[in-house]
Amino acid sequence: MEAARQIGVDLTVASEERSTFDGANPAGLITLDFKNPQHAAAEASAFAFKHPVAAVVGVDDDTAIIAAAIADRLKLKGNPVHAAEAARDKFVQRQRLAEAGVPIPRFVRHSLAADPVEIARTIQYPCVLKPLRLSASKGVIRADNPQGFVAAQQRLKAIVSGSSEDFLIEQFIPGYEVALEGLVVNRRLHVLALFDKPDPLDGPFFEETIYVTPSTVPAGLQSAIAQCAERAVRAIGITEGPVHAELRYNENGPWLIELAARPIGGRCSAVLRFGDHKVSLEELILRHALGMALPSLQREHLAAGVMMIPIPGAGTLQEVSGVAEAKAVPLIEDVQITAHPGERLVPFPEGSRYPGFIFARGETPDVVESALRAAHRYLRFKLS
Repeated sequence: MEAARQIGVDLTVASEERSTFDGANPAGLITLDFKNPQHAAAEASAFAFKHPVAAVVGVDDDTAIIAAAIADRLKLKGNPVHAAEAARDKFVQRQRLAEAGVPIPRFVRHSLAADPVEIARTIQYPCVLKPLRLSASKGVIRADNPQGFVAAQQRLKAIVSGSSEDFLIEQFIPGYEVALEGLVVNRRLHVLALFDKPDPLDGPFFEETIYVTPSTVPAGLQSAIAQCAERAVRAIGITEGPVHAELRYNENGPWLIELAARPIGGRCSAVLRFGDHKVSLEELILRHALGMALPSLQREHLAAGVMMIPIPGAGTLQEVSGVAEAKAVPLIEDVQITAHPGERLVPFPEGSRYPGFIFARGETPDVVESALRAAHRYLRFKLS
């Protein structure tokens, strides 16, 4: 919404539940059927008859599919619906990537209703169990042996709340993990930032913590990572808009772990600023969708980072202390506590909502990372 204000365009926010203010702002708010993309597209088409629409942007995994359906219906810039759906469904995505020869972990699909003891005898370890359509590492569990697999499958079944669901079993890829933020313009991937993830993500759960850019990965390997991501974009069929990719690399080169047809999640995009005017990621995305001239896609010269504050434990949040002290740490730009008193915090893998974010900016990735860790040490979460 702030990006739309910056470039002087009107914005309509679509949600799946009706807002109490939609009667007062009929052009600014609309309720769509997110469970049925084609129905949502028909509703958007009726809306556009009264309020002409110039662009549509999805902001998360589910609404990327809705946006693709609306773009197709209204003949706007966007991805094919099949590409958005492939990016959303982990199994379909891996099928497309495998067919195109993109390096990915070995994978197999099973039903949660199947006997885990029988499945456990047929797979190689270590492996990673994943739900097909959840995000933010929710339900992602590593298993190192048959006993661990049985326990992980039972836990995943409880998380997805249904034994009839299918799930994915993947080979665990050891190595260093990075995140790539990109913008696809007319089928070409432009890498906007490559983030290092300095904390190892080896399981058994995969709660992310720190993202820092620019990456310290050697230039040649960065180029290989970007090429791997671009091959994945083409394989899935993404033609326009933001992408967020998770990759690992080891002695065998880069591996594509996940690719999403959306921008980076949560409030993490605040670490990205482009060109001399420090344009936000959201402004780039809106300008591209609207067919406006794009400013520089070159990130600012300063290093930047964000910490997704680790979930401190299970319980109801009472209060958070130390925020002022954390904000006072040199190079810290902001500390945002997004969890509110009375909210129940749920650790991974059942949970996926971080209690807040810490942002830092400085001359080098090392000093940014150190500032984030120093600020985090001041925070105290009281749970009951």
